Amino acid sequence: VIYTSGSTGIPKGVAVTHSGIPNLAAVQIDRFAITSEARILQFASQSFDAALWEMAAALTGGAALVLIEASKRGGNALAHLIREQGVTHATLPPVLLPDLPEDLPLRTLVVAGESCAPDLVARWSRGRRMINAYGPTETTVCATMSEALAGAIVPPIGRPIWNTRVYVLDGGLEPVPAGVSGELYISGAGLARGYVGRSGLTA
Repeated sequence: VIYTSGSTGIPKGVAVTHSGIPNLAAVQIDRFAITSEARILQFASQSFDAALWEMAAALTGGAALVLIEASKRGGNALAHLIREQGVTHATLPPVLLPDLPEDLPLRTLVVAGESCAPDLVARWSRGRRMINAYGPTETTVCATMSEALAGAIVPPIGRPIWNTRVYVLDGGLEPVPAGVSGELYISGAGLARGYVGRSGLTA
């Protein structure tokens, strides 16, 4: 059970099965070019679903998982750890990027958890694979990923990952035309079972 942030109301317990993990790991290994030579940063706290994102990619891809102390999750301490440990892959919230040097040895940088400013995309996409990933708590960590980003762009949430579908629907659950606002609906291998003890909301 993973709890939502509560940004749209009271936090809700989401029952997520383990069945979406193999799909997630397979997508990451493919999209991030994870091999036995990769060194993946375990940045997320163990209490956050993103920790599973990092562990699944490393351990099923035969890569090394580089652990980090809570006191080193930003600034010079984080940059030093990435260099010292030869980290090749990291998933970071964009808020950390302005305080990090851009010449870090990262081959793949995934941004997630919040929107990323175009100037950060322009700076951090040079010389490496940079991907924007999106996934609400109601899925197994990730539902969509962008293609490799480049230039000063507002990064899109991308396309659905393998065995996942996304729909933008109106209030009557009908697809909206391109460019029209609606609600995002997600289906597929990573979809959670529902909200714990809240069958009406689950429906």
